[in-house]
Amino acid sequence: QVQLMESGGGSVQAGGSLRLSCATYGNAFYVSGCMGWFLQAPGKEREGVAFIDPADGSTNYADALKGRFTISQDNAKNTLYLQMNSLRPEDTAMYYCAADRQNCLYTRGVSSKFATWGQGTQVTVSS
Repeated sequence: QVQLMESGGGSVQAGGSLRLSCATYGNAFYVSGCMGWFLQAPGKEREGVAFIDPADGSTNYADALKGRFTISQDNAKNTLYLQMNSLRPEDTAMYYCAADRQNCLYTRGVSSKFATWGQGTQVTVSS
């Protein structure tokens, strides 16, 4: 059974950077599944940010974030990362790490299709 634990969130000034980490524990599901990041602002639905298929390394990003955010995985450390650059106040949200044994073509960035979730880490970007 896989467990996820996010870290790296915090408060940052606009234009700054943060690097979120998602440590995984348990079975190495990521060798054939899908891992990614979601964000959720207060009063809004959870939205997909970026996803990676560990089997082939392919990635997908939300159009609004592509070019500023980068998802990656360190298999040796069983850790997923989200590098966040040029942060804007509108990026403020709770960020969640998620994983599923199904490949990313199946999950399609839909939160309800991810079986395993972390508790989230808050990112706050001030002007």
